[in-house]
Amino acid sequence: MFDTHCHPQFNAYKNDREAVIKRCLDKGVICNIVGTQKDTSRAAVELAEKYDGLYATIGLHPIHITSVDVDEEETTFHSREEIFDEKYYSDLAQSKKVIAVGECGIELFHLPPEADRAEILANQKAQFLTQYHFAKKHDLPMVIHVRDAYEETLAILRELNEPIRATIHCYTGNWRYAAQFLDLGLYLGFTGVITFPPKKTTPQAQFDLLEVVRKCPIDRMLIETDAPYLAPQAHRGERCEPWMVEEVAKKIAELRAVTPEEIVKTTDNNARQLFTKISA
Repeated sequence: MFDTHCHPQFNAYKNDREAVIKRCLDKGVICNIVGTQKDTSRAAVELAEKYDGLYATIGLHPIHITSVDVDEEETTFHSREEIFDEKYYSDLAQSKKVIAVGECGIELFHLPPEADRAEILANQKAQFLTQYHFAKKHDLPMVIHVRDAYEETLAILRELNEPIRATIHCYTGNWRYAAQFLDLGLYLGFTGVITFPPKKTTPQAQFDLLEVVRKCPIDRMLIETDAPYLAPQAHRGERCEPWMVEEVAKKIAELRAVTPEEIVKTTDNNARQLFTKISA
């Protein structure tokens, strides 16, 4: 299995990181360790270089472009305010374990109080485009973060007017947006969110997401955890670990009436088609 998006370098694993990695590797799970800014990108590379079967993605998450308080079910922190330092990331990209650029993109959910939305969007777009050109220069695909910004992200991607090698990380939108990302040649990454029951207040969102899982071409699907976040329903209340990606494969198999083994094999092949610098 290939967990195409996880963060085992994060502090959530500081006390038992080696044990977590061992559990993943013992289960045959390959991990793409995704950075979110300078420190976590470097940590991703350092961890990937220690083990066969671990790879790294380096980049600047849009939430770290602006200083903002983040308070969610699984995490609370104050984001850093950084810009994409091309020299710093170029040094990291020399590692043979670096397979992508990200997680970068557009984040309009967490905004500072009284923020100028247009200004923040402009800054995020500029940093995203910088990373896009960096990825092209280093012949790397992108891992794209989108939250409350499907229209904005699609507009930016269309402005590029050229083929894009990328996946939309943790896709949770509807089929209308999914179809447009697929038309642009992108992959869709699905997490444990697809295993959650519908929310009582907004059940349609989950129904829409499961429609996407059923309709998405199987050769354009990736499975991921976003660990330590978004533990699948079978493990809710626990810290998510990359090996739990097996629950995502099981849910996709259930929805598409195929075997989990078929989903595991196909999504592994898809990952290798996108992340061409994988060697394992």
